Amino acid sequence: MKKRHLILVRHGQSEWNAKNLFTGWKDPGLTDEGMEEALVAGSTIKSENILFDEMFTSKLVRAQITGKIILEAINQSDIPINQNIALNERNYGSLAGLNKDDARKKWGEEQVHIWRRSFDIPPPDGESLKNTSERVLPYFNREILPKVVNGSNILIAEHGNSLRSLIMQLDDISEVDIVNLEIPTGAPIKYVFNEDGSILEKTNLY
Repeated sequence: MKKRHLILVRHGQSEWNAKNLFTGWKDPGLTDEGMEEALVAGSTIKSENILFDEMFTSKLVRAQITGKIILEAINQSDIPINQNIALNERNYGSLAGLNKDDARKKWGEEQVHIWRRSFDIPPPDGESLKNTSERVLPYFNREILPKVVNGSNILIAEHGNSLRSLIMQLDDISEVDIVNLEIPTGAPIKYVFNEDGSILEKTNLY
């Protein structure tokens, strides 16, 4: 039986991760540590001996660079790469670019915690995790999942909250619990699918 693989990877540490800034749709690159995390992810994925058919990533450079570093590490840079805004990180609106500690001083610890950790309450001019899911999941279910079910091996390089959206569906996690799921930067997650689209196994490769 042919195994169908889906590998999810959060981008390596970005320049704004390192500065404790809300990033969202802002577009910083990777730090040296972030590039090293992507290399380590590539080495880990290479040991799985998976031949990928396509890679999907967001329109943000930190995810794109992470994906390219991984493809170089596994010697598969020639596969098709699909970039789509649907896989972008959650839009943090008025919080984007602010230091998280400064945001707490401005709006209060409790309010910032609600914006960060509630499922459906967005920050000013931004998206909630629910809003993020409403663009990530239709794209995934329409463009990516059918390819996996049909036998393709797919790599997705994206972001913490767009990954939460996917994992909420794949692992059947509740709206209450998903906001507490922490996904490390540069950490690959492997899913193996059956031909009917059901998940045979999930492995955190970190």
